[in-house]
Amino acid sequence: MAYQAKAKILKNSCVGGNYFKMEISCPRVSKSALSGQFVNLKISDRFIPLLRRPISIHNVRGSKIELLYEVVGKGTELLSRKKAGEELDLIGPLGNSFSYVAKRTPILVAGGMGVAPLVFLADKLKKQKPLVLVGAKTKKQILCVKEFEKIGCAVKTATDDGSVGFKGRVTDMLKNLLSTIDYRQLTLYACGPKPMLKAVSVIAKIKNIPAQVSLEEHMACGIGACLGCVVNTKKGMKRVCKEGLVFDSGEIIW
Repeated sequence: MAYQAKAKILKNSCVGGNYFKMEISCPRVSKSALSGQFVNLKISDRFIPLLRRPISIHNVRGSKIELLYEVVGKGTELLSRKKAGEELDLIGPLGNSFSYVAKRTPILVAGGMGVAPLVFLADKLKKQKPLVLVGAKTKKQILCVKEFEKIGCAVKTATDDGSVGFKGRVTDMLKNLLSTIDYRQLTLYACGPKPMLKAVSVIAKIKNIPAQVSLEEHMACGIGACLGCVVNTKKGMKRVCKEGLVFDSGEIIW
């Protein structure tokens, strides 16, 4: 069940470049939040920005919710100026969640800001010792490695320019990895740009590996009313904010 609630900002700081992490206190929402879900934030009481901003739940610690976001426009720029002690109006938790598959080794694949919901997932799967593959264009855009390691995950990185880790796309690193291990007891979880998710889906189909993908789409209402974030699936059009964000990779018509 989703709630509309006031959340008190505890921290809001830059973690490098245009990336920020916000910590808010919202017991009503944190109590029911699941990995893969998001909150819809009202940034300002003014008309600009008019719409709320959907932000993935990065992690939950008791009554505290962590949000990781990138400043990419007016809304997130205003969000980055918020100070500890201020309040935000939010609706959440929204969307569905990742499904946990017991007795299978999880591999988490993140592209760029796709790391945002995967830390919460990794925390939930830590007993299964996930392997996390983090990809970005360059070293400065590699995020959350220490967070994953603190949870107990093994982490491998990939950059397009080779500035850190594997040189190439994270999906190429995934292909190489699967060619060297027994993949029959794996589950893939992925979040990132759509081309990356499509590539993960193709790999999963070829190898017959279960895969769940978290889609990133522009949203208006965030509650399934406006139909602004629909995606084509084998079962018809589905709303990313309502039937997603998480889908079985084989369900999406890419």
